[in-house]
Amino acid sequence: MLRIGQADLVAAEYLKEPIFSPMNKPGKRIRVGVLFGGRSGEHEVSLSSAASVIRALDPEKYEAVPIGIAKDGRWLIGSGAQKMLPEVLKSGERVVLPPDPTAGALVPFAPTTPHPSVAVDVVFPALHGTFGEDGTVQGLLELAGLPYVGAGVLASSVGMDKDVQKRLFREAKLPVGPYVAFPRRAWERSPADVLKMVSKKLRFPVFVKPATLGSSVGMSKVRNRSELPKALDLAAEFALKIVVEHGFTAREIEVAVLGNDVPEASVPSEIVPHREYYDYTAKYLEEGTKYLTPAPLKRAQTAKFQEYAIRAFQCIDCAGMARVDFFLEKRTNRIYVNEINTIPGFTSISQYPKMWEASGVPYRELIDRLIQLALEAHREKSRTKYAIELPAGAAGALES
Repeated sequence: MLRIGQADLVAAEYLKEPIFSPMNKPGKRIRVGVLFGGRSGEHEVSLSSAASVIRALDPEKYEAVPIGIAKDGRWLIGSGAQKMLPEVLKSGERVVLPPDPTAGALVPFAPTTPHPSVAVDVVFPALHGTFGEDGTVQGLLELAGLPYVGAGVLASSVGMDKDVQKRLFREAKLPVGPYVAFPRRAWERSPADVLKMVSKKLRFPVFVKPATLGSSVGMSKVRNRSELPKALDLAAEFALKIVVEHGFTAREIEVAVLGNDVPEASVPSEIVPHREYYDYTAKYLEEGTKYLTPAPLKRAQTAKFQEYAIRAFQCIDCAGMARVDFFLEKRTNRIYVNEINTIPGFTSISQYPKMWEASGVPYRELIDRLIQLALEAHREKSRTKYAIELPAGAAGALES
């Protein structure tokens, strides 16, 4: 089983020819810009996801164009001699994506570079966390006029904020567990008030999380009030807002969603962590966690999880893909929506592709469907008018 930190994690060969070339000619393969890395705590996870996506692209239909974002924010593209994604981040050619749909390509960062612009037909963001999954990159891709896989600006932003998405879930009558959210500055300015509020509104144990990060980065399980300050300090390192959630004694269930206007839900999967709870270490650094796919559930429970997953997906106006995480409380068998992830992991151990494989959609077909959904969404957006056509002479009258 592949684990983050192993030398071969992102060592996939991704191309057989240099990628700096003019715009695709008719009949050529679709050029897929796989965007990876990024300025978040999930940088390493992103590299693993991108390598898996690139390996899964059908070489008869697609040409992969790896686009790396370094931890300092530089955008880089590799040359034909670079075969591993870390090499792209280390010594790739620096490029920028102009927020201009007439540019049609990534352009060299330095105007004197000998390399031409790099055109792609569609972008697959294999980014996780801040500045990649939160609507910022999606907004840039919209300005650049490029089709891209996954949720748009609104759904990406909402899906990244554990507080806002829970508010929308409640508005949609979806079951959400008890939680509180507050700005990091509130904790820094009035720690005693925050401790009092959390202790009053929630029963221990609780989980403390950064409101806008995933992969359990910065998350802590807190068993009593004395453990709260350390957990809040940790979460405050990673986000402007902190979420504290009730700690359920529950089974953890996931459902994958795929589609645009008519989304479909996969069979559910159950996570059985080998550690006390499903933290970053259990997800990526150690073996032992079990994934039961399909989850051992009653038929009615499976249908309810799938219904809630699709409703959560539509609630935030999502598109393309998402993974919806649930709790199934052991004592009451009640279902609670925990959160939605608009760019679920695509590593070899990630459950999103595994759930679809168990539902009859193999990995390569899944990637193909996601790309087609991206192109479909882009075509639909292109039908929208963003400006009005003024009668003859009206423009001059307005200017005067």
